[in-house]
Amino acid sequence: MFIIGELINGMYSYIGKAIAEKNKGVIQKYALDQLKAGADALDVNCGPASKQPILDIQWLIETIQEVTDKTICIDSSKPDVIESGLKVTKNKAIINSTTADVAKLDKLIPLAKKYHAKLIGLTISAKGIPQNKDQRLELAAQIVATCSEAGFLLDDLYLDPIVMPVNVAQSQQNEILESIREFKILSEPSPKTIVGLSNVSQGTFVRPLINRTFLVMAQSFGLDAAILDPLDSELMDAGITADLILNKHIFCDKYLEAYRKK
Repeated sequence: MFIIGELINGMYSYIGKAIAEKNKGVIQKYALDQLKAGADALDVNCGPASKQPILDIQWLIETIQEVTDKTICIDSSKPDVIESGLKVTKNKAIINSTTADVAKLDKLIPLAKKYHAKLIGLTISAKGIPQNKDQRLELAAQIVATCSEAGFLLDDLYLDPIVMPVNVAQSQQNEILESIREFKILSEPSPKTIVGLSNVSQGTFVRPLINRTFLVMAQSFGLDAAILDPLDSELMDAGITADLILNKHIFCDKYLEAYRKK
């Protein structure tokens, strides 16, 4: 399981304040804490309150790269902000994200190719969030086909089925899980799958338990990656153990410690 830490996001008050004050210490602490907890990459988002996101995304990335060379996942709905971040990223980045709309794909696929970045494709369009598995598959197929026609390597594509909060979309959860499995048969090589995990528990009172349970279930359906809070140690332990049971790494009595040191 490829883990992307979600905590460097300006929507969190402590990160938003650090961005506004250009406090490198706070950003670097959250970067290193997430990596120490087992994150493989770091999602970086200026947040909606940023008044100069093009400059702020560069500052965030450069600040993080002072203390680590791990993968940066550049998170923005604005292509110009994404490109600004790509310009200062030292290693192969991840673009988070494109939708299935042609206009968005036509902007972000060329950027991903130009900067040799990976790309997250959300199975959503201007019509809104899909309401069942078939609609998700249709949008996923559109993303895959457009990437393939543009010469973008499908090995570098992640498909996101759009996780919905269980308290308002309980009936969709099984559709989302089935979509993860069926995305795998859309192409050869298969696109990877990813979820923004915290969305499933949004607005609920037992968020850690819901996140943990959904993650393990999604792994059994073939999930490859997740954007989540790696500082939730029980969540991380559940994910590591699920991968162990799915025979993705070798058992030893200290497998949790061994996995985190990988």
